[in-house]
Amino acid sequence: MTVLIKGARPYGEGEPVDIRLGDGEILEIGTGLADDGAQVIDASGQVLLPGFVDLHTHLREPGREDTETIESGSAAAALGGYTAVFAMANTNPVADSVVITDHVFRRGQEVGLVDVHPVGAVTVGLEGKQLAEMGTMAAGTAGVRMFSDDGKCVHDPLLMRRALEYASSLGVLIAQHAEEPRLTEGAVAHEGATAARLGLAGWPRAAEESIVARDALLARDANTRVHICHASTAGTVALIEWAKAQNISITAEVTPHHLLLDDSRLETYDAVNKVNPPLREASDVAALRKGLADGTIDCVATDHAPHAEQEKCCEFSVARPGMLGLETALSIVVETMVRPGLLDWRGVARVMSERPAEIVGLDDHGRPIDVGEPANLVLVDPDASWTVRGPELASLSKNTPYESMTMQGRVTATFLRGRVTALGGQVTKRG
Repeated sequence: MTVLIKGARPYGEGEPVDIRLGDGEILEIGTGLADDGAQVIDASGQVLLPGFVDLHTHLREPGREDTETIESGSAAAALGGYTAVFAMANTNPVADSVVITDHVFRRGQEVGLVDVHPVGAVTVGLEGKQLAEMGTMAAGTAGVRMFSDDGKCVHDPLLMRRALEYASSLGVLIAQHAEEPRLTEGAVAHEGATAARLGLAGWPRAAEESIVARDALLARDANTRVHICHASTAGTVALIEWAKAQNISITAEVTPHHLLLDDSRLETYDAVNKVNPPLREASDVAALRKGLADGTIDCVATDHAPHAEQEKCCEFSVARPGMLGLETALSIVVETMVRPGLLDWRGVARVMSERPAEIVGLDDHGRPIDVGEPANLVLVDPDASWTVRGPELASLSKNTPYESMTMQGRVTATFLRGRVTALGGQVTKRG
């Protein structure tokens, strides 16, 4: 069966059009298209964008299926408008072998709600001592495109240099969790006036920025690419701007929570606000927004990090860092970037779909909305408002910092190769 989207505005521009989807691609774009037995979706007043691509998701499978599974995480992704996600390697066991990465890939295909691309570990066991078998993971069924020890920094400069050189020969990408561990031992919150007043051990900006600067130089000398995960400081934005001006091949992502929240949230000691890197100051938030708007920061990535209730409902200092992000990402980008006029809908497509797909070389995602292109798409109602309720989210975990917040802009439908995967707030499973 084909799908007929009636009255959508691609990129929020021009007059409404009808778009027919079938055989995995966009078959026809026009006005007054006949349904011809197609599944008709009324998109009046809605914006059509390329499906979103998340370079930074934690799906927890294998090992922590009590907090998230590939199925539940895929459902959250589809409801959030995502058609492709990259699942980080800090599972149990760690995704440092082709056995694990191929399992994650195959499980994602079985679920079929979103393309799940496993991220391979850079080092064995995320221990930062020995390079993992990147070549075999890249050559496996999953065809791993990106490697990261996220959750930990590849802090040994020689090992990082070797990883970059090896990645260059394989044509894959190293994504760095920028955190100098000797500067963050025992740290739980941004080092500033708020942490000092609350008696929380401080996490300095320099812990992130020193690794960003180092890895930019290593990438320059290796003549290869490096990607910076979850940029969180104004200094990181400035360093990336400098590196790009030197023609260093560096890219960076920012999370929705670092675009919206700052360390004033810590006043309650609620561990739902504990994240790595920590929520920074309002001045950092402003710099991140500006950097995303002008292209210094390349894309938005959720760092969706589900945790069990007991891992968050405890003392701030011992709580696990991380928060949910897949279903709320679009609304936060609308709040922080679209409503203030920093991005239009073309800009949203750039930072949430086109640029992330380009960074990892996904040829079938982030494509223009045109006849013959893959039908990986998302419909957004820009005027819809909704209130976040953790128990109503698709994730098995409920650690959202946005509980009870009313947000504007919501995904109404997601299409993976022309098949409806989410519609009206409900997942549409295959078959």
